[in-house]
Formats: sequence, C-alpha cells, structure tokens
Amino acid sequence: MTPEDLSRLANKIRRRDLQAVFEAGAGHIGGEMSVIDILTALYFRIMNVEPANPAAPHRDRLVLSKGHTALALYIVLSEKGFIPAEEISTFLQHKSRLNGHPNRVKVPGVETNTGPLGHGLPIGVGMAKAAKLNGENWRTFVITGDGEMQEGSNWEAIMAAAQFNLDNLTLIIDHNRLQQGARLAETNNLAPLAPKLEAFGWAVEEIDGHDMDEICSALSPGTITAGKPKCIVAHTNKGQGISFMSDNVAWHHKVPNEEQYKQAMAELEGALE
Repeated sequence: MTPEDLSRLANKIRRRDLQAVFEAGAGHIGGEMSVIDILTALYFRIMNVEPANPAAPHRDRLVLSKGHTALALYIVLSEKGFIPAEEISTFLQHKSRLNGHPNRVKVPGVETNTGPLGHGLPIGVGMAKAAKLNGENWRTFVITGDGEMQEGSNWEAIMAAAQFNLDNLTLIIDHNRLQQGARLAETNNLAPLAPKLEAFGWAVEEIDGHDMDEICSALSPGTITAGKPKCIVAHTNKGQGISFMSDNVAWHHKVPNEEQYKQAMAELEGALE
C-alpha cells in the first residue's frame, strides 16, 4: 500500500475506533488515536504476518506494550483479516474476547498479554534474542507509551538489547507527551528520549508519528544498523484527528457524549475529502 492508501485506511480505523468507544461507553481513545498510524503502517506495509496462520513460525512479532489501546489493535487485526470485522461491535461486552487489554490466548494475532506497563519491551527482547539463537531473521516490534518509559523494567531491557546486539528489535515510543492524568513533563520528564537511548547503545531515529512516509521509511529493513537495536521516537498527538481531543490530557480514557461523537466523526470524515 502507498502512504496515501495507508493514511486513508488509518482514518477509517480511527472512525471505527471512535464508534466502538462511543457504543461501549469505555476505552482509551486518546492514546488509540495517537498510535493508529503506526499500527496501520506495521500491519499493511512492514510486517510479515499471515492472518490465515497467526502462529506461523517465521512471522514478524508485534508487542503492544501500551495494552490499554487494545481496541486500536483489534480494529487493525480485523482489517487485516485476523478476526471478523463485525466482532468489533462486541468490544468490552459480557463474554467478549475483545477485552480492554489484549489476550494472546483469545485473540488471533495478539503475541502476548499486555496491560501492566513496562512488561512489553522485556518480552520483546526475549523474542528477539530467541530469533538470534535460532538463526532466524524475523523481526520484533514493540510499541510503548512515553509515560510508560518511566518504568525501570524498560531500561533494564534496553541495556540487555544493546548487550545482545539485537538489531532485529525495533522499539517505537508513542511520544504524545501525555499520560493518565498529567503531562509527561509534569510527572517524570524523560524528554528528550533520543539521547538517552543513544547513550545505551541504540540506533535512534525521530519522526513525525502521523506522517506515513516518515513512518514507513523509519520501519523499513534498510534503516537497520548492524549490531544495534533500533528505537523510533514517534512524535504524535493524543487524540489525533479530533480537534477537541488533540493534545488534551482529559481524553486518556474519556468517552464522548452524543454531540461530541457527531462532531468527532464529522471531523474524521472531513479529513478524507
């Protein structure tokens, strides 16, 4: 898919995400809007995955460490063909397998359960190390939030990845500058992130996390530095595409009322014109 095609698809996914949050009366819409472009590029341009065979041994792996944005992942998986599109309507319903955090036992295409922040990158390091030990060339991608990078377990994993020369590992930090209840700068300001990762021996690239050309270029195999894990610091906006949600800390897990829903949907639909 071209970057233009990917952007159109990402917009469609945003609209479905908005609808699902509104209908379920719950969700983490702000962080979902910020990560959707990255997820779309990964599944429809970059990753080698097989919806008909989710456990294919040589597939690429994605760990969505910021697991509270599971709905965005579910919709991407449905668009890719891992789960039925109509199942999105069951999000958070009684006995639905589409829970508020992804579950690898229940949902095809989910690589590991996430939710407790700081766990995804250590798991991703283990996956990438396993591929190296087995002489395999599949890639591991991990998406974290920037607030999540305050977890010490992430920095232990960062040290290990550099020690093991895991150039088959890519960490993508969804750097939307906001976390639950506050701005990153008001909590534990890790910014700027790039020099910190570089100091630990990683190859680092900073991009506009909503520019499909930049996303696809940064994720491509040609940008890998031999012997170094890669970190992409993706500068994004929480609530991207919706004026009153964008860069607004209140929309971490707030649900729009009917008037807000109609306005948000109109704005997203207008972006296609």
